[in-house]
Amino acid sequence: MLSRFRKLPLHLLLTLVLALGAVTACSEDAAGDDDWGIDTAIEPDEERLGKADSAGTAGPPASADVSDTVVWEVRNQWEDRGTTEAKKSGMAWPANSGLNWDEKYALWVASMGLTPGWETSYQTFILKTPWGKELPAPRLECAEVAMFLRVTFASWYNLPFYLQAVDASGKIWFGHMGARNATGRYKTTPLYKTAYRDHTTKFAGKSNEYIIANWPKDDVLRSRAVGDGDTMTFLTGSGAQRGGHYFDEIFLNKRAGHFMRLILTYFGSVNLSSSMNTYNLKPEALRTGDLLLHRWQKVGIGHVMVVKTVTPLEGGNFEANIVSGSMPRRQPKYESATYTKDAFTTEDSGGPGENWDGDSYAALGGGLKRWRVAKNISGRWTNTWMAADESSWVNDTDLERIAARVAQLEDLLGEVEPATLRDAYRQMIDDARKHLKQYPASCSARTRREDAFAKLYALNASEFGKDQAATDREERVFDDYVFAELVYQQSKTCCWNHSTSAMYQIIMDYNQGLQEETCADPVVFKNTAGGYETFRLFAEETGRGYMWANWSEDEPCPQRGVTDDTEAEHAAIAWCEVGETAPACTDAAEPNNAPTAATPLTPGSQSGLQICEADEDWFTFTATGPFTVSIAFSHAVGDLDMQLLQNGSVVQTSQGSSDAETITGGAGTYSLRVYGYSGATGPYSLTLE
Repeated sequence: MLSRFRKLPLHLLLTLVLALGAVTACSEDAAGDDDWGIDTAIEPDEERLGKADSAGTAGPPASADVSDTVVWEVRNQWEDRGTTEAKKSGMAWPANSGLNWDEKYALWVASMGLTPGWETSYQTFILKTPWGKELPAPRLECAEVAMFLRVTFASWYNLPFYLQAVDASGKIWFGHMGARNATGRYKTTPLYKTAYRDHTTKFAGKSNEYIIANWPKDDVLRSRAVGDGDTMTFLTGSGAQRGGHYFDEIFLNKRAGHFMRLILTYFGSVNLSSSMNTYNLKPEALRTGDLLLHRWQKVGIGHVMVVKTVTPLEGGNFEANIVSGSMPRRQPKYESATYTKDAFTTEDSGGPGENWDGDSYAALGGGLKRWRVAKNISGRWTNTWMAADESSWVNDTDLERIAARVAQLEDLLGEVEPATLRDAYRQMIDDARKHLKQYPASCSARTRREDAFAKLYALNASEFGKDQAATDREERVFDDYVFAELVYQQSKTCCWNHSTSAMYQIIMDYNQGLQEETCADPVVFKNTAGGYETFRLFAEETGRGYMWANWSEDEPCPQRGVTDDTEAEHAAIAWCEVGETAPACTDAAEPNNAPTAATPLTPGSQSGLQICEADEDWFTFTATGPFTVSIAFSHAVGDLDMQLLQNGSVVQTSQGSSDAETITGGAGTYSLRVYGYSGATGPYSLTLE
């Protein structure tokens, strides 16, 4: 659900952005060799203009629609119901539906079916296109998912769209007219109309089968990425299997694909919280396609979720399900109704209460939102609302009504049985633990886990007669203490988004070693004396020094200079009051949890091997000629992967999604690492031949 440290907000790019191709939220290769001259900060427009929640504030001139910066032509308006185009059937609506385009957008979001995520343990959605082509959802960050869906729909149906921000030059607008400011083209951003091709007219009147069979390709777009972690190896055909490749598969208008890379790189959750681009929505008006924002600070990143389904219940209530991306990028995760209700009713969803700086959550831009729609008013595009929604908005200066929405949603989103709620809290805790196994520096995952524990404590006390200590003894695991919650604004670790699963294993191995003779308090993974030397040295001692990554400022980090991170006040009882660590694996190859303890491997097969919690297996062998090494397991039980190393360097990695992984090579001496993807566990057999 919540990942508090996921995207460089536009107003904090001043020291980092040298060119669009140089920087994204978390990557150096975001846009290949593009150089669009964006070398100053792009800040969110936080001023509230106009008497009605910024509605009616003039945006870019409509005359810009004929310039060379245009990405797509506007042929429809969001309010249209009876035009020729509006009467046609579409992806999720019949002919003569009588719906406007905003209502159709909501139906489209709701209509997209679910599918198991690519190499994940959760469900995501299947993107549905106007030509019958369907693709698994792309791997994106949270705000990127919301923008991707809205921009995609608007471009397919030639609807007006823009997002507003400001930089040192004043207001800027990124939308169907391209990237512009008050004087025209914004810096050296592309002249989309002349730089890239739109194949839409070429395929007008053709059948879907013909269009898909003759789909045009833009090799430049296919070769480029959105940012680090947008790998999408579920894509087929030639291309980089990155963001640009995905966009080339869904846009006949290649200008839209190139523009998508620009807007996803430079706009984030802080811009979606701005009243220039979205507005606060009354809870009873909730529908699919709406947004839920978590905001816990005035400036900087937040979390954005898209409402995927809304199901009416008796008594005027309803239940909803959200989807959201994350940082590092992932396919949007489909959450349960219970999980969704919890997300809608937290303080940082615009609720009552204050953050650590004393700011009212209701004033930070969080909560239930709906996209503004662009209308041509007196010759200027203006972000406002649909006529049908005029009674559904809440002015963003009416903090009392904004804060009251949390309690309203608590009632509207239906009752949840205590046992179901308990299971949901347990799932939230488990999700956070799984994230930490991949990214052990994540402060957001630590906070999510402890927030869920706080709710579990209260539920168990009121409904199941268990006090906090009993809950801890029943639910706590060793990881919770090793990765204790940190105070974000006082902890350097919280800015580090590029820690790895291999580092998690090193940290856990070190701490489990402390428990061998008697129970001991674990050493918390955090910045101590200015660094992480305890764990780095242990990595070196166990032959895994090359796996230890140095700290990096992956997001703006005012606390970068702290000498010691600050642990949050812990509610849990001490680890040694809880119980023992999980038993070590006892298969025939153990102990082999590090390169220095690797088990010698000879040709043949071994069965009965096991990857357990906080475990990985190492083997070593020498080949005199070509060889094949493979593992067999049940992917449904646990997705296992392999790495082949030589002299401490990774030679090959096998990370498929079937019931086997295979690596081939030639003569030499090697190490083999077998591990679980995202903390997966399970039995396996190993064959060397």
